Amino acid sequence: MDLTNAVAVVTGASGGLGAHFSRMLTDQGATVFGLARSTDTLNALENELGEAFHPITCDVRAEAQVEAAFETVNSEAERLDVLINNAGLGQFGPVDDLDTDAFDVQMDTNVRGVYLCTREVVPTMRAQNEVSGFGGHIVNVASIAGLLGNPNISAYNASKFAVRGFSEAVMKEVREDGIRVTCLYPGSVDTNFFDVAGSEMTENPLQPEDVAATVRHVLASPPNHLISEVVMRPLRPHREE
Repeated sequence: MDLTNAVAVVTGASGGLGAHFSRMLTDQGATVFGLARSTDTLNALENELGEAFHPITCDVRAEAQVEAAFETVNSEAERLDVLINNAGLGQFGPVDDLDTDAFDVQMDTNVRGVYLCTREVVPTMRAQNEVSGFGGHIVNVASIAGLLGNPNISAYNASKFAVRGFSEAVMKEVREDGIRVTCLYPGSVDTNFFDVAGSEMTENPLQPEDVAATVRHVLASPPNHLISEVVMRPLRPHREE
């Protein structure tokens, strides 16, 4: 896909990987609608990226807010080419110490949010395919935790395994409609994720701009080319002395 003049929605756009995805897309000439809960940080990103970035305050866990956000996108843009389901969080701890709220917020953000946003874009992308022969591209940001379980991250594992299964099912469901679905499995990335999760990050993590470059490569793949899964790890997770 040529990203020049493309229209994209990025969830969790206000910081971390989401801000880097938004920056990469606008640098490539796309218009980006950035969804996040924090209005202030969205506005700060708009000040940096300029008129190509359109902030929309939205909690992806809330069905009515997601519907309203995509109504705004549909009213302001003639099409929708890319959805990056990036919003997500982790809260780590032993299963017997993890309270219900911590479990629910991870499932609601990491899984329900992906479902709600995907549900909104598929009809639009199907209609685009009828006109142009290409519907669009959905990128779901899972985690290496969606491929293997580890102690003290059981709820996060469960949510990212769910994103993996959801992505594979939807990929098979919509591929004949000209819609690509790609699921990403990054290892440790140098963002504030681990501060929120209450865990230590690996010594030498992936850099978010490099993950964004991988997404750019995936989006730019040839027309009859589907990259359904991408696993990314630090080559050397521990710094040399």
